Amino acid sequence: MMLEHVRATMAEAAQALDALRKNEAALAAVARGAELMVASLRQGGCLYSCGNGGSMCDAMHFAEELTGRYRKDRPAVRAISISDASHMSCVGNDYGYEFVFSRYVEAHGRSGDVLLAISTSGSSKNVLRAVEVARERGMKVVALTGRPGSVIGSMADVEICTPGGAYADRVQELHIKVIHTFMELIERNLFPELYR
Repeated sequence: MMLEHVRATMAEAAQALDALRKNEAALAAVARGAELMVASLRQGGCLYSCGNGGSMCDAMHFAEELTGRYRKDRPAVRAISISDASHMSCVGNDYGYEFVFSRYVEAHGRSGDVLLAISTSGSSKNVLRAVEVARERGMKVVALTGRPGSVIGSMADVEICTPGGAYADRVQELHIKVIHTFMELIERNLFPELYR
């Protein structure tokens, strides 16, 4: 029984990834998102990322692999995940959880920066508020969502929607694949000599 479920879940995950691989519009959106990030970094901008739960972990992973090391030894890349516990507890207590990301963007975001907004539903209120403030500040927004037609996706400069099935875990698996692709494209474009 357990082995049958293992096979079934691996097959479902493979089908979700294969659907993304065959979605030319989604692949083009991944490339456009990476282009916005690279352009921002080349002009001295910063990449911000946010999300809730597993999406926050993905946002943190995105930032730490850029400030740290992804595949190659290279200079650190400007990236910050909005995940500081003291900031989030302060803002959550004083204003409400809906504002934990937007207040950070309001304080630090600048025109030319990029916000990576991650929401499997595409409707997380705190991520939506961050997107709204980012747009007000002249930032670009790249959204990772899991449902077509989401409000967050509609507000982004680039939306990568990765429907993965009935549950959010498949969406998150595709999100991390997209995030890893962003990291590689950033490295390849900013430090091409490392990939010759």
